[in-house]
Amino acid sequence: MINSMTGYGRCEMTSISPDSSESRNIIVEIKSVNHRYLEIGMRVTRDYSFTEDSIKKYISSKINRGKVDVFVTVGSSDNAEAEVSVNIPLAKAYASALKQISDECEGVVCDASVSLIARFPDVITVCKKPEDKEKILAEIMPVVDSALNDFLSMRASEGERLKTDILKRCETILSIVEEIEQRSPQIVVEYKNKLTERIKELLDGAAVDEQRLLTEAAIFADKIAVDEETVRLRSHFAQMKNVIEEGGPVGRKLDFIIQEMNREANTIGSKITDAVLAHKVVDIKSEIEKIREQIQNIE
Repeated sequence: MINSMTGYGRCEMTSISPDSSESRNIIVEIKSVNHRYLEIGMRVTRDYSFTEDSIKKYISSKINRGKVDVFVTVGSSDNAEAEVSVNIPLAKAYASALKQISDECEGVVCDASVSLIARFPDVITVCKKPEDKEKILAEIMPVVDSALNDFLSMRASEGERLKTDILKRCETILSIVEEIEQRSPQIVVEYKNKLTERIKELLDGAAVDEQRLLTEAAIFADKIAVDEETVRLRSHFAQMKNVIEEGGPVGRKLDFIIQEMNREANTIGSKITDAVLAHKVVDIKSEIEKIREQIQNIE
C-alpha cells in the first residue's frame, strides 16, 4: 500500500475523569500537504502546551513525509477546582490611599468598603489548581489517536487512487512504446526507398550502387535506432510497478525512476526523424509529466 501525503482527520471528544465528575472537551485536527521531508507544526491550547512533545513524537512514529499541521483544543474542566488568593498588603495600601484622599481633600468622605477595595486590580486573584499532567495527557492521547486514524485512512485511500492512476498511465506509455518499436523498421525501409528514388533521379537512369545504398541505409538505421532506449524504458516501468506494489514510503524511489524514464524519452525524441513518431514521443513525455506530478504527492 502506498500513501498520499495529503490527508485530513478530526476527532472531538468529551473526556470524563474516572475518579471524579470532572470533564473537558477535546478537539484534535490533523491535516497535511506534500513536502520533501517530515515537518510537524503544533498548535495546542496554551495551558496544555506541555503535551506537544508527546503528541508530536507519537504522530512522527506513524508518518514518514509531509508537512503536517496539528491543532489541539482543550477546554477547561467543567468542575475544575480554583484557588482564590487575597493580597492583604495591597488591599491595605488601597484603603490607606482612599483615606489619605479623604483627609487631604476637604468635603470628600471616605466611603471605602470591602467590595470597593476588592474590585481594585490584583487585590483578589483566582487561578486554577495545578492539574495532573500525566492524567491530562492520558485524556488527550485517545482523541489524537482517533483523529490520526482518520487522517491515515484518508491518506491510504488517496494513495490507492494515485496508484491506480499511475499504473494506468504506465500502460498507456507502454502501448505507445510498442507503436514506436513497430514503426521504427518501416522508417528505415521508407528512407531507403526515398534515397533510391533520389539517386536514380540524380544519375538519370545510370546503375545504382546497391552496396553503397545498403551502407547508407545501415548508417541511418543505426542513427535512429531506439531499441536500447525502449528496452530501458520498459525496464523502468517494470521497476516502478514493483516499487508501487511493494508499498510503504516509496515516493523518493519513484521520483528517481521517473527522472530516468524522462531521460530515455528525451533520447528517443532526439533520435527520431519521423513526424508520426515525433508526436508519439510528445504523448509519452506528456504522460510521464502527469505521472511525475502524481508522484510528488506520494509519501
